Amino acid sequence: MYELLKLLEHNARYSTAQLATMLGTTEAEVQAAIAQYEKEGVIRGYTTIVDWEKTEREYVSARIELKVVPEKNRGFEEVAEQISRFEEVRSLRLMSGGYDLAVTVVGKTFRDIASFVAYRLASLESVQSTATHFILRTYKENGVVTEQSKDERGVVL
Repeated sequence: MYELLKLLEHNARYSTAQLATMLGTTEAEVQAAIAQYEKEGVIRGYTTIVDWEKTEREYVSARIELKVVPEKNRGFEEVAEQISRFEEVRSLRLMSGGYDLAVTVVGKTFRDIASFVAYRLASLESVQSTATHFILRTYKENGVVTEQSKDERGVVL
């Protein structure tokens, strides 16, 4: 049922009847597969993509690159678990290349994020360095286009 996962990833609001029709199976089989995926932790949750720029909510996000010292016998797991517990953290990924972890955080202001980096992230013993990149605009999120670019004539690029 790999196709089921792809469909749910695209739109978690499909009904079991719609999914069954698209997959050529029964609703009962779809419900059972979803329940099994949830039980096994394959499906970790369901989310909504919100374009916060179209609301009045104060919202700033940033991608922070971290170089860290891996913990003996645990690698990056210990520091990743510690960082993932911060409320500001929206995503945390182990990376290859010039840095070890990529952290996406949110706050009300640029200063909130700067304070988070300075006083919470950088102060962790395992963190060697940080590089903060503020996100200015989001054009696509989880495969969904959130903003269309238009030139001065109004033509979609």
